[in-house]
Amino acid sequence: MLLCAVPDKYKNEDRIMYEVSLLIGGRHVQASNGRQFERRNPLTEQAVTRAAAASLEDADAAVAAAHAAFPAWAALGPNERRTRLLKAADLMASRADQFVAAGRGETGAMPNWYGFNVHLAAGILREAACMTTQITGQIIPSDLPGSMAMAVRQPCGVVVGIAPWNAPVILATRAIAMPLACGNTVVLKASELCPAVHALIGDVLHEAGLGDGVVNVIHNAPEDAPAIVERLIANPAVRRVNFTGSTRVGKIIGEMAARHLTPAVLELGGKAPLLVLDDADVDAAVEAAAFGAFFNQGQICMSTERLIVHESIADAFVSKLAAKAKTLLAGDPQASTSVLGALIDRAPAERLQALMDDALTKGARLAAGGEIDGCLMQATVIDGVTPEMKLYREESFGPMLSVIRVKDDEEALHVANDSEYGLSAAVFSRDVNRALGLAQRIESGICHINGPTVHDEAQMPFGGVKGSGYGSFGSAASVEHFTQLRWITLQTTRRHYPI
Repeated sequence: MLLCAVPDKYKNEDRIMYEVSLLIGGRHVQASNGRQFERRNPLTEQAVTRAAAASLEDADAAVAAAHAAFPAWAALGPNERRTRLLKAADLMASRADQFVAAGRGETGAMPNWYGFNVHLAAGILREAACMTTQITGQIIPSDLPGSMAMAVRQPCGVVVGIAPWNAPVILATRAIAMPLACGNTVVLKASELCPAVHALIGDVLHEAGLGDGVVNVIHNAPEDAPAIVERLIANPAVRRVNFTGSTRVGKIIGEMAARHLTPAVLELGGKAPLLVLDDADVDAAVEAAAFGAFFNQGQICMSTERLIVHESIADAFVSKLAAKAKTLLAGDPQASTSVLGALIDRAPAERLQALMDDALTKGARLAAGGEIDGCLMQATVIDGVTPEMKLYREESFGPMLSVIRVKDDEEALHVANDSEYGLSAAVFSRDVNRALGLAQRIESGICHINGPTVHDEAQMPFGGVKGSGYGSFGSAASVEHFTQLRWITLQTTRRHYPI
């Protein structure tokens, strides 16, 4: 719950302190031990949010509340669930200004990024609402006379969703929308980097009338995250886990879930390649690359990180891309001249500087950008990246785009697949058959032809392969993850037994 007013005009947000409590069992409560933590504006370093820091006992209480609410929510008719989720979608859309104000202070992102977040998140809720009547089973022919065999999908129980800060409204909503549509109750473990934004999501869902305990939101101090997550996953009432975040943390989550035999859906890191073939529309590819690489400072799991360009057009392509990059100013999101906003804090800037220094020392060329000031990094293009450079393999998760020149399609494919990650990819070519042939061989969960690597729609299956995780979010693709498939038989005639 946000205990202070959100301003109508975006002025002096850095002077406003959001007070955020836990949402457990339909009540806004402080941590049981009274602890709180602060989130600071990455640009001004002023405290913008003071949030309740959940204890292990609070994590237990959130799961208990969800568990208690599960029977009634699971028994609710699909059209009633639909009605409540649609109301939540409308409420979320109506509060876009509040999300923008809270998010700009906590993460330094631009208003257009948060506006897009709210728009898509409301769409995710609407799509989930439409799916409540589409959760179906089947009749399976049985060899046993008089036996009607059914495969039935039923709600699992309590689902824990663990959401990140980078696309906070989209990814937190995605973590809970389809679980709710399938008849489950949820505990959202919010990101410690955007507690006010994630608290708003809980408020929207609660005020939509889902019911006490159907959605619970807990916040934790950064140092408590490992213990809180382990406590949630270990709770025997938790039947499913979903996590969006880094591959490093995803592996830890996956191991914890496996120890407790709790199925998990993991959407992890990315190193998205964009292949530009020799017959590509260069101008279109430049626009897609700039959007895919630099929007939200490149802090999107699908962000274009590797431009794999045919050597015959590489000079022209890099020249146009560098010119485009120089027009995209990173700055305070309240400034009218800013296009890209800020990084989440100073630590990523230091890591990006190290990656850039390593590449330039080993022979790469800085085509554009490279300037870093605190948590602001200008759109950067590094040409001539090779496998010897850390930037070739390591996820940068920032506004830094590496250009890798190749001789032909097969080399382009090899480079695209030469990564531990496999989330999103793109291919630009005027020959659709040629592009489709490559797209089908790229090791990624998502691939776009003549479009950017950054693209999402609520009804689409969204997930990766290799180090980018497993399982898919998005509408029908989520049903198998957030329901339990059961075999039920009905004997309609007298049965014969061998003894």
